[in-house]
Amino acid sequence: MQLNVDALRKRDGSGVPRPDPAPPRPDETMQLKVDALREQQRRTPSRPDGEQPETGRPDAKRPIPEQPGGIRPDGEQPDGKRLDAEQPGRTRPDGEQPGDKRPQPHETMQLRVFRPRAADRPQGQRADRRKAQKKRQRRTLPPALAALTAAAGRRLAPLTRRLAPLLAVLAPYARRLKPVYPRPGRTGWRRWMPSWRQWVGAVFASLGLTSLLLVVAYAATDIPDNLNSYATQQDNVYFWSDGTPMARTGWVQRQAMPLKDIPEDVRWAVLAAENESFYSDPGISFKGITRALWRTVGEGDTEGGSTITQQYVKNVYLTQNQTVSRKFTEAMIALKLDNRMSKDKILEGYLNTSWFGRGTYGIQRAAQAYYGKDVSRLNVSEAAFLASLLKGAGLYDPTLNPKNHARAVERWNWILDRMVKIGKLSPDERAKYTTFPEPLKSNPLADTGQQSDYLVELATQYAKKAAHISDKDFDLGGYQIYTTFDRKREATLTDVVTKARKEAKEKDPAAAKTAHYGAASVATDGRIVAVYGGPDHRTQGYNESNSSTVPAGSAFQPFVYAAGLQNGAVKQRDAPREAVTPDSVYDGDDAVPVTTPEGPYWDRSGRKVAAHNDGGKSYGRITLRQALAQSVNTPFMQLGMDTGLDKVKQTAVAAGLLPSSMGPQVPDLSLGSSTPSAIRMAGGYATFADGGMSTEPYSVVRITRNGAAVPLDRPAGRRAVSATVAQQVNDALGDAFRTAHPAAAPAGAQVTGKAGTTEKDTAAWYVGTAKSVSTAVVVYRMDLAKSLEPLPLKGLAGTSADGVPYSIWAGAMAPLG
Repeated sequence: MQLNVDALRKRDGSGVPRPDPAPPRPDETMQLKVDALREQQRRTPSRPDGEQPETGRPDAKRPIPEQPGGIRPDGEQPDGKRLDAEQPGRTRPDGEQPGDKRPQPHETMQLRVFRPRAADRPQGQRADRRKAQKKRQRRTLPPALAALTAAAGRRLAPLTRRLAPLLAVLAPYARRLKPVYPRPGRTGWRRWMPSWRQWVGAVFASLGLTSLLLVVAYAATDIPDNLNSYATQQDNVYFWSDGTPMARTGWVQRQAMPLKDIPEDVRWAVLAAENESFYSDPGISFKGITRALWRTVGEGDTEGGSTITQQYVKNVYLTQNQTVSRKFTEAMIALKLDNRMSKDKILEGYLNTSWFGRGTYGIQRAAQAYYGKDVSRLNVSEAAFLASLLKGAGLYDPTLNPKNHARAVERWNWILDRMVKIGKLSPDERAKYTTFPEPLKSNPLADTGQQSDYLVELATQYAKKAAHISDKDFDLGGYQIYTTFDRKREATLTDVVTKARKEAKEKDPAAAKTAHYGAASVATDGRIVAVYGGPDHRTQGYNESNSSTVPAGSAFQPFVYAAGLQNGAVKQRDAPREAVTPDSVYDGDDAVPVTTPEGPYWDRSGRKVAAHNDGGKSYGRITLRQALAQSVNTPFMQLGMDTGLDKVKQTAVAAGLLPSSMGPQVPDLSLGSSTPSAIRMAGGYATFADGGMSTEPYSVVRITRNGAAVPLDRPAGRRAVSATVAQQVNDALGDAFRTAHPAAAPAGAQVTGKAGTTEKDTAAWYVGTAKSVSTAVVVYRMDLAKSLEPLPLKGLAGTSADGVPYSIWAGAMAPLG
């Protein structure tokens, strides 16, 4: 088919084109001539392959447009009459005369394209194009989002292809669901109501979107790596030497226990109370969540309904905020946790992190707080009561008020009956528990007492050092510290010191205000069995039993005596050392000048140094054993110079005194210028009682953390002096005790002891040993608000032999037989 497009021109009857003052433009008309195509086909030979050139179908009928003036090219008028050669005198509209052969209607088709006039053209086409281009640019996505969209499209392409047949089937139904309002065929308010199909579609769409949301939320929710502070922090518990709880420290009372150490009856009591389907549920309760959400949204408060898994998630991963968002996150984490962690592990974590009231977290602390025993010793009746506390300790602690007691009894019965119903308690066993197991009136762990704080301080310092525990780890808690402190000895020592304090206040209230009493009992193997650190740790954190503030005075003489016996003496220059024995004789007179192998000893002021006895008394020539028994100073000051002050210092440190507490190496060192603590003095005397073996004083024998043993460096005994020397010193100390207190102990009792005084009467001591325990007591005055300088006792300590230090010592060591 050939398409000849030219300008349609008017013709006259002769076929000659008539002049037109305004000929149409070539693009205004288009004429399709078929006769020229036919003529061309006749002249074109047939193709060798027998095919004919493609032409338009001659019989195709096309609509014939009307010419201007209402005349159509096919000769018909609008009224249906034809205008042809049989009508004489009429000129045909195509310009041919009657009789001429005119084209058939199907052979010629004329199309006229009308161009709008200039006046009809819209203004500002270029501006409109610019606006359209800007709109297209605004619709263009940013590069990053476009890349993301493209990547998502590529990933979803396989899914889209698979869903295409299904979408094609659903498309007609979706079109029916398209709302049309007001709805045709309905009247009144029904015109604006959705149809049942729309309702069904909305329900299924909501279910689908909800399911999709849950799937996405589950995939996007991760189990946190770090537990919250309340889940990881525990308390540290301290025990007496007999294994009973002594005190606890930390912000949280919690001790984690392995599930194997928690009896099955205790576990099932909790499960019966909180979540009996725990081992079969998926980690969440849809019924419980729905009920909790209804309460939260509908009534403005929150309610439980959580499974044990959800409660555990709340305890260790989330906060305690009662919000819908927290509840949703809790459910998602619980679902994922249930798939990753065993049920037993979840139950163990739950039992160790739940709140039971009285400041306790975990079933172990609850058992100790309410019944004073470990969880392994609980019976099913006690376990049922503890399980009732999980619903709210403030409502079910029976010691708070009568209403709580009634609620606790009711829930206790319900839990036991529930255990029977689920088959975890037989009816016969249930029949045994008809009496409510009344808990303790108060938490024994919370009542640390005044002296216990000083004991805890000592044990904590030693535990960190001996077990190499950092402050950070220790503060996280979970440690069980078994101390050396003897409950009975501690109570006795506290009572006698308290009595002495009271008597001092009655005798001299002004002096008693600045009085201090330090005391400690140390066994020969190094165990610290009792201390008195002060009246109240909350008002005086200063531990008087462990402070190095006042000189030892004449109580230091045994260390000088031991140094002389062990090392001998040098009395002449370049002479060998001479042996020193208990029977070695020295001058016991008062104010005897101190000499050296080179001559008298001069101080820095140019004066000779002389020793003085207590009260200025002279004893003449006296053996060292007698001098020690009678506490004569002058022989030991000279013995120290003969032996060597360095040897004296070495012997005292080897016996247990701290190097930092030793006085300067001048003659006064032998008179007790060193400032050892009561604990160290007791340990030093214990060395002589143990045959010359010295063991560093210690206060902790064992440490565990959540049941696992913690390595602990235990001090080993070391040789300080020979056994012979130790026995000789011990014998002299026995003489000292018998001389001062001849009737205080039976004849065969192995009791030693010696008083100690200072030159300026600033401290009074008594140190002695009985039954393999050495006790040191010191009394002094010091105004801590002003300075650390000791003040004169002013008679506060009594006489040296039967003074206050001895009465405290005798009371703490009784009976001596």
